[in-house]
Amino acid sequence: MESRDLGGLAAVLEGGTAYGAPLVLLHGLTFDQAMWWPVLAELRRARAGGPVLALDLPGHGGSPAWPSYGLDGVAAAVHDAVAEAGLPAPVVVGHSMAAVLATVYAAAYPAAGVVNVDQPLWMEPAAAFARSLEGEIRGGGFATAWARVEAGMHMEALPAQARELLRANRHPRQDLVAGYWRELFDTPVPELAGNLAAALGAVREKGIPYLFVSGHEVDPAYRRWLDRALPDARTEVWPGGGHFPQLADPGRFAGRLAAIAGWGDPA
Repeated sequence: MESRDLGGLAAVLEGGTAYGAPLVLLHGLTFDQAMWWPVLAELRRARAGGPVLALDLPGHGGSPAWPSYGLDGVAAAVHDAVAEAGLPAPVVVGHSMAAVLATVYAAAYPAAGVVNVDQPLWMEPAAAFARSLEGEIRGGGFATAWARVEAGMHMEALPAQARELLRANRHPRQDLVAGYWRELFDTPVPELAGNLAAALGAVREKGIPYLFVSGHEVDPAYRRWLDRALPDARTEVWPGGGHFPQLADPGRFAGRLAAIAGWGDPA
């Protein structure tokens, strides 16, 4: 697939403009837009049809590194790419860390929907986990710490082709992880939680459809919290793919995207 520059980010733009909302695909931390290739292939196969924009986030793949990676700034860069591509309000699809980014994007800019792939939005546990690794992530021992993080993603649960795709298109650099986790390290937890609560409130007030796809059973307490924060959000559990349910069954995932974008059933 041919990459181009849109808004300062490496991008692949595919599909037509005849109907339905466009899709914007955002990969998780240390990966790149290649993680979406199996889903793109399924959308092509089904000839499901609005435009699809897959981006390399700053510092990943073909996009240049930045001095810092605050969520608001990265969301603004994604919006610049969407605007330069001439797309109307998109369905923003974010995997892992990028699901938080997708939520922040939808709060700040026009959006037709959000698809959150395997990223709980509780800031307190996320900050506690990041801070338990802060010394290694920012200092010595990064490789060992990040290997533990990757072990929790359970890539081994995926088909061999999907595992190889991820391993060939990952960028586990210390500067990248430390940069994207800087807000988790340095921002007071009540402020982190308040910022995300404000974003969720904006998504709720705008009536933006929200789908959370989890690769494992969801903590009942978190379900209750999400029901309060986004009463109309839909949660689906797709076991068997670890942290990557979209790669365990890309055809099914493409169908969900087509439906939430208003493209109809791609089957």
